[in-house]
Amino acid sequence: MRPAVAELLATLDLEPLERNLFRGRSPQVGWQRVFGGQVIGQALVAANRTVDDRPAHSLHGYFVRPGDPAVPIIYLVERVRDGRSFSTRSVKAVQHGEAIFTMMVSYHRSEAEGLSHIHAPFPDVPKPDDLPDEDTLKAIMIEKAPEAVRRYFERDRPIELRPVELDHYLSTDALAPLQYVWVRATDILPDDPSVHQAVLGYLSDMTLLDTALFPHGKSVFDRQMQMASLDHAMWFHRPFRADEWLLYATDSPTSEGARGFTRGQIFALDGTIVASTAQEGLMRVRRG
Repeated sequence: MRPAVAELLATLDLEPLERNLFRGRSPQVGWQRVFGGQVIGQALVAANRTVDDRPAHSLHGYFVRPGDPAVPIIYLVERVRDGRSFSTRSVKAVQHGEAIFTMMVSYHRSEAEGLSHIHAPFPDVPKPDDLPDEDTLKAIMIEKAPEAVRRYFERDRPIELRPVELDHYLSTDALAPLQYVWVRATDILPDDPSVHQAVLGYLSDMTLLDTALFPHGKSVFDRQMQMASLDHAMWFHRPFRADEWLLYATDSPTSEGARGFTRGQIFALDGTIVASTAQEGLMRVRRG
């Protein structure tokens, strides 16, 4: 297994401390704060460890304070309700005695029968095999991108990203607030569906807020921008594998008052929608 994927799985594999109490760690990669997707994934794992017979179908979280990657994160799970069909869990992530993240997770016992429809058209975009692969993309970024972008792409990463367009990385032109990125884990994951949910939760925070910057000709690598996820919502619609190609289609209907709002739809290669996301984030232009 690729070291970066093994590290991701180890990061998501929380240490049980007591009933409903877990400890997570952050990879030591030089970030000044904990990546939001890591906290989403770890909080979901903590909640999942308290539910046996049904998968998560939605989560809603708030980022309260920046996380400190130098110290562990304690996850406290409250078993709010266990019904015949649905269960609810509340998760609080704590560092230095204060909450850094809170999340509600809802679980639904699988039902074979029920109404089903899909009214989310699969975007007309190139398939991942028709786009630059990881090595080609890395070469493009190292040659043309700003230093911060180069440093990101030079690292061994657990998630492979194949953007349909690279313009927002390489120019300051104002673009439509739409983005399409193929994503997958860079190695085979265990078959446990809860692992795939946690990995998708982890990667769902990638590229999402970026889309709100497109109309302003900026990117998350712009040193003039102060960026942070404020909240995050996610719905799991159908089974999927996070180690197979998924298309992350995002748009940003509006931004105002230093906050950008973005929505995401995640499609499998066969065109079915497997998950949806929504997020509001801080996108403040630093003065001076």
